[in-house]
Amino acid sequence: MAQPHLQDIVYKRSLENPETFWNTQAQQIHWHKKPTKVFQKRIKTLSNGIEQDHWGWFPGGEISTSYNCIDRHVLSGNGNVVAIYYDSPVTGSKEQYTYKQVLGEVETLAGVLREEGVHKGDVVLIYMPMIPAALFAMLAISRIGAIHAVVFGGFSPSSLAQRMEASRPKAIMTASCGIEGNKGPLGYKKLIEEAIHKSSFKPSKIIIWQRDQLKWDPVVKDEGERNWQRLVKSAKNRGLKAEAVPVKSSDGLYIIYTSGTTGLPKGVVREAGGHAVGLNFSIRYLFGIHGPGDVMFTASDIGWVVGHSYIVYAPLLAGATTVLFEGKPVGTPDASTFWRIVEEYKVTTMFTAPTALRAIRREDGDNYFFEETYGARGGLKTLRALFLAGERSEPSIVQMYQKLLSKHCAESAAVIDNWWSSESGSPISGIALDAAAADTIGTRPRQIRPLPIKPGSAGKALPGFDVRIVDDGGNELNAGCMGNIVMAIPLAPTAFTTLWKDDERFYRGYLKRFNGRWIDTGDAGMIDQEGYISIMSRSDDIINVAAHRFSTGAIEQAITTHPEIAEAAVVGIPDSLKGHLPFAFITLATHHTAHPAVPDSRLFSEVQKLVRSQIGAIASLGGMIQGKGMIPKTRSGKTLRRVLRELVENATYGEFDKDVQIPQTIEDAEAITVARERIREYFEHKGKGLHKATEARAKL
Repeated sequence: MAQPHLQDIVYKRSLENPETFWNTQAQQIHWHKKPTKVFQKRIKTLSNGIEQDHWGWFPGGEISTSYNCIDRHVLSGNGNVVAIYYDSPVTGSKEQYTYKQVLGEVETLAGVLREEGVHKGDVVLIYMPMIPAALFAMLAISRIGAIHAVVFGGFSPSSLAQRMEASRPKAIMTASCGIEGNKGPLGYKKLIEEAIHKSSFKPSKIIIWQRDQLKWDPVVKDEGERNWQRLVKSAKNRGLKAEAVPVKSSDGLYIIYTSGTTGLPKGVVREAGGHAVGLNFSIRYLFGIHGPGDVMFTASDIGWVVGHSYIVYAPLLAGATTVLFEGKPVGTPDASTFWRIVEEYKVTTMFTAPTALRAIRREDGDNYFFEETYGARGGLKTLRALFLAGERSEPSIVQMYQKLLSKHCAESAAVIDNWWSSESGSPISGIALDAAAADTIGTRPRQIRPLPIKPGSAGKALPGFDVRIVDDGGNELNAGCMGNIVMAIPLAPTAFTTLWKDDERFYRGYLKRFNGRWIDTGDAGMIDQEGYISIMSRSDDIINVAAHRFSTGAIEQAITTHPEIAEAAVVGIPDSLKGHLPFAFITLATHHTAHPAVPDSRLFSEVQKLVRSQIGAIASLGGMIQGKGMIPKTRSGKTLRRVLRELVENATYGEFDKDVQIPQTIEDAEAITVARERIREYFEHKGKGLHKATEARAKL
């Protein structure tokens, strides 16, 4: 019988004896006051009388995340190690900062914030582009014991106003503009002014980083506006600095807002103690980042949890180097920009979303830049792993990049899918690059070959996350059965324990569905016999075809095995006989070399064959639309299937122009217009709109 892999052993220990396990990890960071215990569980009574389990990590401890990210590395002699590489192809700017330089910027800015009236426990809202000042702001706010709430730069005034009202910030830290890819500067002044006008809560200060591309003019001091650079310059001239202020383990480090399915965004609160311990563990254990010499390139934004965790905090907790990138995977200037970053900064670990790789595949279908430009000259040899998260990674894209990494990158380089959320704060599942890191204190672990990769799977559950599959009644299902993905309490230390000033919504949103027994993730999927987790779709993206339940992810997986298809989005379309049928939106890849054109009728036949052979005839498509720029996404890269589903359902009744609910987090609203017109063309060409509407209404 084969011996269990170290990752399986570590996971089992984390669940069977969490106190011992996480106490070991807590020794890796600096505590201003040691915790009195590792874990505490109690019953919390809500205002409506409902009792719920509540838990906390490292009670009695006091910690400064800013100190752990900067000061301790400078004090240990690593002040000259590069902490941040900043690369902005949209502005033509490049900068780098050592840990010593970051410390100087952060302690000065922290002093400025204190002079401007920000104190321990206050909330500061950050509305910033991807520039170094944004990272300094996060670390400076943490340094004085305040709480930051980052809002994606460029979000609508309504979204910003909602977050102001919810978090009630003492100040806003912003910039004069963001750069929207190759579209040029987007001024933030009007957006913020409109948000403040809409909000019932008015922050007293607005601190503005003036960018050369577009100025915030004028800066009106009487209205609480401040020029960021002038404040910092004055503080440096006066020698103003702020020491790190420790906070309790249970105190909030930051709030990150995640869109709810209904109502206002939910404020996920990250507790300081668990966050530092859990992230410091995950960056070493899962991502293989241990300190100086390791370079992490996370192609995300600080407005998302991925940016919080793996652009800012985790790499700096480890004492490694992080790449701060202001640009897009394509168009800045082309589909080679990610590979240039890897070569130029000798990136060892890269983390991005499947959506970014689909965009690259769409523009560079034969991987010319990866293979012929950077790979051929050995420019990608430092890369040990390409991590994917944010949406389900279809096997075809994992397999394609695995072949590329095996050919051109470091020995045993792997593509590793992982699954997590704003609520979890760090990956819930994945394949550990350095599983031995769980048992090594202050040294690099011995090299243990990672578990095998299963394309289409997001790996195995990671330490502290007790993942189960249950039916709608909360009953556990057998291996291989698809159902609701839930987690047992407690969650790992990086995860939330409540929502910002809203315990009752926490209960309703995550515990009520399964009567407090499980945390509901809202995802659907399965766990196989070996413990590999497959995330198939959101629970509300399940399509019911003649009483058979299919996930959109499984059907998209089958479709994207076609060599000409770069991306697919599947939704359900009403059908009078079977209830619903799968309906696909696809985008073809662009190739540098000549590829035969595939006629629509032939393409549909080929795709239908793939779906039938990989899933079954019952899952056959009810239709397919081909085109570019019609699959709407959020700014974090998630496909808005709900919007496409509404458009298709309206079209079946001939209501092509009926309004659909468009989330404020959409990346490009023009995609809705494109999708609507393509759907209209499809139904008018097929002559199905009126026919289906008549049938449906006749049944009613």
